[in-house]
Amino acid sequence: MIEISFGKLVLLALIALIVLGPEKLPHAARTAGVFMRRIRTGWDSVRAEVERELQVEEIRRQAKEAAARAEAAQAELDETLRKMRPTGAPSGAPVAAETPAAMPVTESTATAETTVTADATSAKEVPHGGA
Repeated sequence: MIEISFGKLVLLALIALIVLGPEKLPHAARTAGVFMRRIRTGWDSVRAEVERELQVEEIRRQAKEAAARAEAAQAELDETLRKMRPTGAPSGAPVAAETPAAMPVTESTATAETTVTADATSAKEVPHGGA
């Protein structure tokens, strides 16, 4: 920006006094002040508008990145579910938990599995809201 020292300001005031005369100088100074205020206000509004547009663009960029991450996570989840489903099962079928080969099926394990199955079956039969 233009730097105006006190000496330059005094020199400008002296030149303005000589050129305009003492009668017109106060009116000219007021007009110059109004003009400078309008320029400053206009510049501030333009700068604020540019900053708002930059913020909007940043938000849009972040939203696109978040959408891309969500799509990637969804694709990964779909791929994992596809790998877990049996090959002949329909796409809407629930994924069955497999018993690890290293874990022997004992009576307590079979009872627990039966209980879970019975609970899941009874949960399906009872309508939501429990009447």
